[in-house]
Amino acid sequence: MWERGSDEFTRVIAFSDAVFAIAMTLLVTGIAVPTIDDARSASDLADAIGDESDAITSFFVSFAVIGRYWVAHHAFFSLLARIDRRLLATNLVYLGFIAFLPFPTALLGDFFDNPLSIAIYAGAVAIVSGLEVLQFRVAYRDALLKREMPSDVYRWNSMMSLSPVIFFVLSIPVAYALGSGWAIATWFLAVPFQMLASRWEPEGADEYLLE
Repeated sequence: MWERGSDEFTRVIAFSDAVFAIAMTLLVTGIAVPTIDDARSASDLADAIGDESDAITSFFVSFAVIGRYWVAHHAFFSLLARIDRRLLATNLVYLGFIAFLPFPTALLGDFFDNPLSIAIYAGAVAIVSGLEVLQFRVAYRDALLKREMPSDVYRWNSMMSLSPVIFFVLSIPVAYALGSGWAIATWFLAVPFQMLASRWEPEGADEYLLE
């Protein structure tokens, strides 16, 4: 077990941040620089850039998704007083799926209208959200948090972290039935859901969840 402030604790944070940074940077490699016959033709260049619109869209969607997970990971580690081997292993698996996300992003960019690409991307992100909940459970069960957390606050926070899993999994049949655009719209339903669910936030939860 390693206490906050130790070299080992700091290395875990630094490594985690590096994985996020590399994953977010690699997203742009899915966008190819256009090639055209007439390098001076603005219309040809505009058409070629338009052909990359799906890849550009998938880049910004994935950048926002990974960015959201980085913010959540940062907030989670700010609550920890220490880490143990079980949390270390769970965090490593979690980071593995973060590092994997540039692949389904590129797949989505190349096959935007293919429901299977939506299914692979949504499945990968749902796993990341599930692992986020698992990390919090390990920290709660192993008494790794700075403050002992009331059970109602723990359950509410777990529900909020688990909600993206529902919407990403739900988007898979939507992609097959209605198309990719509607599936992606389904992902963003998690935002109003969480705003609505915040009405049932236990009193004093911020004292335990914000540092």
